[in-house]
This record gives sequence, C-alpha cells and structure tokens, in this order.
Amino acid sequence: MHERPLAVERHMDKTTYPPLSPLATGMAGKCPRSSRGPLFDGYLKVAEKCASCGLSFAFADSGDGAAWFVMLFVSIVGVGAMLGIEVAYAPPYWLHGLIGIPLLIGLPLALLRPVKGVLLNQQWWTGARPGEIER
Repeated sequence: MHERPLAVERHMDKTTYPPLSPLATGMAGKCPRSSRGPLFDGYLKVAEKCASCGLSFAFADSGDGAAWFVMLFVSIVGVGAMLGIEVAYAPPYWLHGLIGIPLLIGLPLALLRPVKGVLLNQQWWTGARPGEIER
C-alpha cells in the first residue's frame, strides 16, 4: 500500500477547491481545504476528518508549538501591561490582582485555539510532515 505524497494530494485539491489563506481558515478553526467543516472536535481536540469535504486530519500534529507561541506572547504582553500600569498609576496590590489574574488566564485561553488552528492549516498547506527515514 503506497500512499500518495501530500504535495500531489494538495495539488489535486487546489483544482477542486480554491486556494484559501491558512491564516484565515486557521483563525476560524475551519478545514484547510474547504474552509467549511470544523477543524476541532472540542476546545483543542482535532477532529478525525472534515465533515464537509472528508479531508482526514491524521496529518495534524502541532505539538507544543501553539502553547509555546501563546506563552511567549502572553508573557511579554501581560508582564508589559502590568509593569506599565505600575509605572503609570502605582495602584494597590489588590488592583494588580484584579487586572492581572484575568488577563494572564483569559488571554491564553482565548488565543490557544486560533493559534493551533493556524499552525495546523499551515502544516497542511506546506506539506510539512514529521521526519521519516526510508529504508
């Protein structure tokens, strides 16, 4: 059983489906090929296949990439915002907690799914696969 290379499969798909932006379809959490079916079957669990076009999402493996990008962004923005508030207004500690805790918990929860969607869509469009050794 020899599988068709992902690049050939993607080329055939482009004749049937119009090329779509991996950024737009990923942020929306939609299928990279049809942009109609959902990419996720829950908050972060990737669906088995697209409900619209039948594309198998077996290729999908973003690893810790999405979490890494989100942590990096939230750390810089969150700490920067808290330092900026401290320097500008010098609020009491309870106000820091009132602002900082929802910011540092809510922002990663809001960003994780769209970032994972973008990474998975880019993985499909570029044909990226794990390293394999042919014997």
